[in-house]
Amino acid sequence: MKAFWEGIQTFFVDFLFVPLDGLRSLELSYWSLANIINWIFMAVCVRYTYYWIKQLQLHKANNEENQDTTAHSFLK
Repeated sequence: MKAFWEGIQTFFVDFLFVPLDGLRSLELSYWSLANIINWIFMAVCVRYTYYWIKQLQLHKANNEENQDTTAHSFLK
């Protein structure tokens, strides 16, 4: 069983985390480039937050939004 867990460790450390090790070594010289993954995640979150707000505005403009406090049966 020990070999199984060591195999998983080898797979992650020696293969999957190699690009992240490269980003870690890049951090001291190019901070913004080393944090490119974070910038991408922030851009995706901003994009979908904007999309979500636009959809809420569309539903409100069409009077499809139910703001009644008894919208759920457990609130009655």
